Amino acid sequence: MLLTIFLFVKSDIKTTLIPITIFSVSSAPLCAPHRIVPVVWWIFLHLLQFDTSNQIQDVEEDAKNKPIRPLPAGRISLRHAIILRWGLVPACWIISIVHGGPVLFSSVALVLFTILYNELQAHRHWLTKNIVTAIGFASFEIGGTLIAGCDASRMDAAAYLSVAISTAVFATTIHTQDFKDEEGDRLTGRMTLPIVSPRLGRASILPLLAFWSIAVSFVWQLTWAYSILLLCFSVLVGVRFLLLRNRAADQTSFLLYNVWLSAVHMLPGYWRYLQYQDPFLK
Repeated sequence: MLLTIFLFVKSDIKTTLIPITIFSVSSAPLCAPHRIVPVVWWIFLHLLQFDTSNQIQDVEEDAKNKPIRPLPAGRISLRHAIILRWGLVPACWIISIVHGGPVLFSSVALVLFTILYNELQAHRHWLTKNIVTAIGFASFEIGGTLIAGCDASRMDAAAYLSVAISTAVFATTIHTQDFKDEEGDRLTGRMTLPIVSPRLGRASILPLLAFWSIAVSFVWQLTWAYSILLLCFSVLVGVRFLLLRNRAADQTSFLLYNVWLSAVHMLPGYWRYLQYQDPFLK
């Protein structure tokens, strides 16, 4: 059973669990080392809630793109997966209310956007998919950041700015995840950007990643050396998407995109460190 649960979330550990955990402990910032445990648990349970909802929708697509997932692999029946999916909703709310009303609100918002994305099929068109995904990630980030901080009832201005920037980055670059799944998406009739406009989709990644690298470097006061390093890495990712166009290459490129994204998510923590070192920068 534990392996089945792991396989539900396996593909999203590197894309959601790790980056959002990094974001939460950087943006809050982390109040005490032991608080990382409830942060990871809250994110994991909500990710499992989303993934079970997502994977009961298009079993045929998963059989094509990700055959090791529990449903196409026959590890769990569709009926039991549906029971698990809806049973996780009250479980998410119960662990959220322990941390207070604002965390519960983030959980409720995340459940609602999960329904909008999966059951109401906002994922079928690239525009609604990008927007709903970005807002859903914002719900993840707010909940994780509130739990990571010393006061789970509020976030400061820097944390809210972190969420706003991250949401914008997700909304404009999350189509990077769709290139590796293009074959399965075509099979199910999903209108992702790589299908609707593959040239635009690939060509847009380089300038968007470069723009956000420059923007966050100024916002979070990076040194020139770190700014150039972040920019060069974003160019590497963008060039890979532009020139290397098979599925294996797209999987590697998306992995590198998540490394870049995790680096961006660390920057609020870097900025807070600067404030701590030199209070006159405030």
